[in-house]
Amino acid sequence: MIKHYPYNSLGGANHGWLKTKHHFSFAHYYNPNRMGFGALRVVNDDWIKAEAGFPPHPHRNMEIITFVRSGAIMHQDSVGNKGVTKAGEVQVMSAGKGIVHSEYNHTKEPLTLYQIWIETNKQNVEPRWETKKFPTKRSNALMLLASGYPEDKNKALFLNQEACIYSGKLAKGTIIKHNIRHQAYILASSGMFKVEQSSESKTEHITMNKGDGAEITQTNTIKISGNTDCEIIIIDTPAKY
Repeated sequence: MIKHYPYNSLGGANHGWLKTKHHFSFAHYYNPNRMGFGALRVVNDDWIKAEAGFPPHPHRNMEIITFVRSGAIMHQDSVGNKGVTKAGEVQVMSAGKGIVHSEYNHTKEPLTLYQIWIETNKQNVEPRWETKKFPTKRSNALMLLASGYPEDKNKALFLNQEACIYSGKLAKGTIIKHNIRHQAYILASSGMFKVEQSSESKTEHITMNKGDGAEITQTNTIKISGNTDCEIIIIDTPAKY
């Protein structure tokens, strides 16, 4: 099954320094029908102006992933981690038993990113933070960015959850098939592409544009076709946790 959420249907806010769209209920946006998607709790599409950001604030028992689309973000936390994550890079913070962190755009240009929260399957672990650079060239496949599976330990950022996050930049006309372990939430980071899901009884498809989201359930495989050059993110998480 495919459920499509166009960009203009999302919740959000404009704070001047921060313009954000919420795929699920968050902060002052509340929609009882959009409280998360299995273990996936938050997807925020953020624009942050130059020399602005989130001051120190706490988290507990959450896997927080930042996918930087343009610009760079400075991370600093209460357990001594400090670093910059740039476009084409991803950071993961396991809040664990408790952490206070700040995230700032200390550049002269606006910053755009996806902030993704996934419920942990291990309570009160030691907090941690790491960042990793991934290839940004267009290809005919999606890359694994983060995973909670032991076999992916040396090629992706670690998550305390049986989840996987993939991304890739596809050229116009590219067609790929992607396997799903649990259920998936798809983000259209840029461009336009078609998502198709087939079963014995029917075939469903949608066209996604920049900023859209889509829930994919009841299938093990989807087909994605690039209508234009595009960037895609797929978040594969358990339906229950």
